[in-house]
Amino acid sequence: MINKITNAWICSVKKNSISPVFGDLILADGIIKKIKKKDWKDYLNSNTKSEKNSYDAKGKVITIPNINFHEHIYSRLSKGLPINGPTNNFTNILKNLWWKLDYALDHEMIGASADMAILESIKNGVTHIFDHHSSPVHATESLSVIANALTKYKLNGVLAFETTDRNGQTLSRKSIDENINSILSESNDIKFLFGLHASFTINNQTLKDVAEFVNQTNVGIHIHLCEDPVDRKISLVEFGSLPLKRLIKYNLLNEKSILSHSIHLTESEYKKILHYGSSIAVNIDSNLNNSVGINNFKIIPKELSMLCGTDGMHANPAKSIKNLFLLMRHSGLSSAEAFERIINIYFSQHTFIKKFYNDFTSLNKNDKADFIIWDYVPPTPFNKNNFWGHYIYGVLESQVSSTVKDGKFLMKNKKLIGINESEIQKEIYKQGERLFKEFKKL
Repeated sequence: MINKITNAWICSVKKNSISPVFGDLILADGIIKKIKKKDWKDYLNSNTKSEKNSYDAKGKVITIPNINFHEHIYSRLSKGLPINGPTNNFTNILKNLWWKLDYALDHEMIGASADMAILESIKNGVTHIFDHHSSPVHATESLSVIANALTKYKLNGVLAFETTDRNGQTLSRKSIDENINSILSESNDIKFLFGLHASFTINNQTLKDVAEFVNQTNVGIHIHLCEDPVDRKISLVEFGSLPLKRLIKYNLLNEKSILSHSIHLTESEYKKILHYGSSIAVNIDSNLNNSVGINNFKIIPKELSMLCGTDGMHANPAKSIKNLFLLMRHSGLSSAEAFERIINIYFSQHTFIKKFYNDFTSLNKNDKADFIIWDYVPPTPFNKNNFWGHYIYGVLESQVSSTVKDGKFLMKNKKLIGINESEIQKEIYKQGERLFKEFKKL
């Protein structure tokens, strides 16, 4: 076990502020025991020598780990599938790709998908995953498959199963039961939210049944909200109410709830989400891929908690945050406004994760020794005043060099530790080939 990280720029979180400190992290029993400050210029003018049981960061930047607030682990085997049918709009993308894929999944395919997503996550410095799962035919204990994979690779997760009525009453009930059974068996390492697909595929009775459990247990929900205008249109026609209004009617919004996408909303609707204390999870890469539009950031209250996810497109939320910044600029926000939004997201995410894992690190003394080392050495002075300039244009453009969890390397110098990746990839392919054949039949 490593007991010291030397010569690093340590970016601790303190009261919604980051003041980089150059020095060493002293570790013991998975905890940061001390931060030893050193002089950066002394390091520049010296020849460092390696120390026993230490890792020389060589001037690289260390931050808290990345978090993926909206993943679809079940999407991992979707590459190259033989799609038969149009994908010219959001509804057809769902019908001809995703709803066929999730219908074909069994536990072995889910396990392979989880292995693939988790290894990708470690490589991108992600230690906590909020997953939104769907495998309607094999719903029962499907979240346990994902939970076991996360535990095997030493990651944490907040899991949910997509409840939907699109596959009939029997499978709808299975999805509800999978959420309830998982929530009631929650552990310290794996947490759960109550998963809902989207308003336009959920009838009133199902929402009522879910609300009864959610309101008794005070658990949060994880739902797609107004990802595409079709959510508003069908919800209004079929159920006589807009999506957000339906959630409010059944008292499904609370401070633990994640409303993913939340694109096609009005200013007053964003204010209502703020009122109930829920968070929205933005998934820019997926939105662009599906051509569903992007959030109108100008009408989103600055106080509203915004999180960042990848929506199963990849396992690199850092890339998504950078793309989010660029699209904010493209949409007309000034540089200062875009920076302010990204800073708010950074600290909103840190606050939100602590609702599930109150020991999530801030990279301070006595915190958990969970952190990532970026392949980035600041080329100019690095301090509190210009941290975010380095973060947006330097750190987020760099690869993660090492991922550390509980004081142990999960990845060191871009090499996974204790994982036979080639053997895992063979099993992933076997299950991917099975899915390919099953998907082709649908």
